[in-house]
Amino acid sequence: MLSHLSIRDYLLVERVDLDFAPGLTVLTGETGAGKSILIDALALALGERAEGSVVRGRAARAEISAEFLIENFPDLHTWLDDAGIEHEDNALILRRTIDANGRSRGFINGSPATLAQLKLAAEFLLDIHGQHAYHALLRRPVQRQILDGFAGAEGLLAEVGAAWQAWQAAVQRRLHAETHGRERQIELDGLNAAVDALLQLGDDVSRWDDMQIEHARLAHVTHLTEGSQALVNGLDEDEASVQVQLNAMSARIAQMAEFDVELRELVQLMNAASANVDEAVHGLRRYADKLSPDPARLAELDRRMSEMHQLARKHHTSPEALHELRDALQQRLLTLETEDDIEAMQQAERAAWAVYEQLAAALSVLRRRAALELSASVTAAIQELALKDSVFHIVFLPVTEARAHGLEDVEFQVAAQAGLPSGALAKVASGGELSRIGLAIQTALSGVAGVSTLIFDEVDVGIGGAVAESVGRRLERLGQARQVLVITHLPQVAARGSQHLRVAKLGRGEQLMSQIEVLDPAARVEEIARMLGGLKITATTRQHAAEMLAAG
Repeated sequence: MLSHLSIRDYLLVERVDLDFAPGLTVLTGETGAGKSILIDALALALGERAEGSVVRGRAARAEISAEFLIENFPDLHTWLDDAGIEHEDNALILRRTIDANGRSRGFINGSPATLAQLKLAAEFLLDIHGQHAYHALLRRPVQRQILDGFAGAEGLLAEVGAAWQAWQAAVQRRLHAETHGRERQIELDGLNAAVDALLQLGDDVSRWDDMQIEHARLAHVTHLTEGSQALVNGLDEDEASVQVQLNAMSARIAQMAEFDVELRELVQLMNAASANVDEAVHGLRRYADKLSPDPARLAELDRRMSEMHQLARKHHTSPEALHELRDALQQRLLTLETEDDIEAMQQAERAAWAVYEQLAAALSVLRRRAALELSASVTAAIQELALKDSVFHIVFLPVTEARAHGLEDVEFQVAAQAGLPSGALAKVASGGELSRIGLAIQTALSGVAGVSTLIFDEVDVGIGGAVAESVGRRLERLGQARQVLVITHLPQVAARGSQHLRVAKLGRGEQLMSQIEVLDPAARVEEIARMLGGLKITATTRQHAAEMLAAG
């Protein structure tokens, strides 16, 4: 709820600090005193646009700060967390400064905020019902939102919206496939040809390195054979081979070691060298035995490697990366073949529609049940508020095509009396009637979730007497469920308030100033008496005012 409002140098207000209480707060004052200043200033703190002309006199800037208690606002807490805005002690302060040159800045709990963020925060906190809000009541989308709020349908409405989005996405996928079928087929043909060419390479596509090794061996088989035999001869078979010399040297050092034990380690090294040469000779012989010319295999490798080079150049890659290209093209081919399945897309579209239709039908049932209850409640209220015999109807209009909000639009209608044709609010309700219907709707909504603070401006225009009494009772009843602030010129309404603010216009030199103050019980009697009797206040008028306050 709104707990405090601070105004500095705004229009006629030099300095005002107000604490607000729960329940019904009434704001009164003489015509022209500036009763709407408080509401207008609050609207600026909530993100409304402003001009430099709102800065008072010669002041440098205007500043408005509104503090709210947000203990029971979990959705607002979530939004603040998501926006990275700190909040402690369950209090939220929205502040706005407007320089004389028109530049303005917004803050939430001291952190800089955009006007959009101020407006978003305000949506969790309060509603201002002035002429603009009453005219908004004429729009079908607003009427539908009111009914959905009364029905508690927000969760189901979100599911319907998500299902509608899923259905629309399925429709667009199918249309895209049908529209771009030729382009997709061209890509499919190209992919199939490329994949076929790569598949013809078989396992070779992933053994490029092995093929290079085999090709080099076959291309140089003569050189390798001759080289192996020459090495065997030099190591073991010639008269002066390495092995013959190593054996002689090993024998000599063994004799020397008989006279010096330090040479025994060298004897072991020489023996090891001889053994290694022997192992190398055996390995060379085995290698040479495997070598044999194979012109047919060499020609096959030449052909396969040439094909792989050509494919690699065609696809701007390297031969060793062809297997990765094959896998990627096969995956793309699978994706396109799946996307190109129009029948599967049609089935997915039908399935998405079935989900949407089921949820939308459930939403329609919920709305129709709530419409009966809301219609009865509003009808009873407007008949009390000088619209005797009038009947409030909620009419459902089928949409020409499915929408994210469901299968119907909602229209509020009023009939002059039961049994007579009803008409849309925009056609049959005057400004005063519209404001009272708005009050009746808000009273009906008071028992369901919504913002905790409501502000009414001009809700009692053009009424008096018993109707004013009814409006006062309605506002008082609404104040038992929500915090309500109302600007009024009717004593019957003002007497119902649990808190009373008065706006007065004062002169200071050549300047006019608006002063806003909280009235104590004695001052309330005087203000109600003024509203009853005008400039001349008698003892009888004061007694009447006191009686009204006691009755309220």
